[in-house]
Amino acid sequence: MSQQPSNKPGLTPQFCFNETALRDFLRLSRVAIDDSIIQNLNALMTPARAGFDPSSTAERHTQTSRTRPIDSEACQGFKDNILFQSWQTRSDVLAYCAGVAVNPEDPDLIAREAESAKDRERVVDERLDPYSGRFFPREARTESLANLIRNERGVEGIIRARTWGLVTERCGDGAGWQDALDTWRATRVDGRDRGTG
Repeated sequence: MSQQPSNKPGLTPQFCFNETALRDFLRLSRVAIDDSIIQNLNALMTPARAGFDPSSTAERHTQTSRTRPIDSEACQGFKDNILFQSWQTRSDVLAYCAGVAVNPEDPDLIAREAESAKDRERVVDERLDPYSGRFFPREARTESLANLIRNERGVEGIIRARTWGLVTERCGDGAGWQDALDTWRATRVDGRDRGTG
């Protein structure tokens, strides 16, 4: 049918500060589900029950298969088990890394502070040493991570709106993506509460 959503990586501050790994995780998760949403939805469609009709090729059909609705149970299963699961995993990773970005316990903070104290004491004329810019303080990793998370949340909102537009076109769900995701989250919480009670 479709690919399973990417598993949540081991969440550690090192994962978050490794911006390449964080971006790769988000990119691969988006490619697997959101970027291939049309293929995933097409996979949900039931093949013709009556078999091939040769007369169907006699005239041109201008409507594409995108307008054909998909079975509501198949759509709901896809949304519950694949789409929302993938979105939730990415939300969890972004929320965790946002927490790491505001946490002052940056593992390299002490080393960077000592290095920057030495660098501040240097007096360098950039005309004589054009490479002296390397001694100017860099943006803290936490600030860089916070900017990355802010950007990725914006990208996530755009991608979810696009994906949800295609899902509602094919599945007929009228709610907005945020409302649908919140409803799904609430049913998961309720299901866990009933299972443990």
